[in-house]
This record gives sequence, C-alpha cells and structure tokens, in this order.
Amino acid sequence: MLKRSRTPTGGGATDVEAFLTELEHPFKREILALRAIIREVDPAIRESIKWNAPSFSTTEHFATFQLRHQDGVQIVFHLGAKPRPDVQARTSIDDPQALLEWRGDDRALVSFRDLREIAARKSAFVKVVRQWVTLV
Repeated sequence: MLKRSRTPTGGGATDVEAFLTELEHPFKREILALRAIIREVDPAIRESIKWNAPSFSTTEHFATFQLRHQDGVQIVFHLGAKPRPDVQARTSIDDPQALLEWRGDDRALVSFRDLREIAARKSAFVKVVRQWVTLV
C-alpha cells in the first residue's frame, strides 16, 4: 500500500527525503536502492518530487518513479514533461540486456521485481541512466 501523510514540493532532495521517510510502500527497500544507484551515476543529478514520486533531473527531468506498480518498482525514463520528437532515445540508447520497455521514441519503463534483480542488473541499469542523462 502506498501511503503518505503529505506530498512535499519545491525543496529538491530535502523534499525527497521527507517524502521517502513518510512513504509506506511494499517495495520501499527497492525504491531506496534504485534511488542510491541513480544518485551515484552523476553528481549533476538532482532530485525533486514530480508526479507524486521521486524524480531525477539534470537540465531537465529524465526519470521518475512510478509508485503505483504492484509487482515491483518501475522507473519512467522520459525527456521532460512533453514528448520530444527531436530526440530519438529509442535509437540512441544501447540496452543489450533489454531493461527498457519502450512506450514511444522518447519514453521507456524499467521494472525491477526485488533487490536481487536490482543487484543482478545494476551495471546494465547504470549504463542506461548514464546514456539517458546525455539526452536531456
């Protein structure tokens, strides 16, 4: 069950910390593990709350947790709030382990069932995040 008493906005990582402290979620450990991995990829990555979930950005938002997923944790990779026909992420991202489930040329999902899967696919996930950051 997803449960929070409030949704912080506007304070970046401070709000994300408060959000996660209050979050009751069956995959909270997985969320925290993936958050740590994303944050370690590049020091330019910032956090905030977008779409009522932790989101990551550099010059533009590029990844946001989808907390309603019932079978694990999903992260939506995107190129900001609006579709970007000028960027073809689908043909730009090298994804040999097929982590990405494409929802368009500029949007994809990555799903993880548990901590074991996160650990097993960590290097492939880091590679995808590094590549996606270069597109925003």
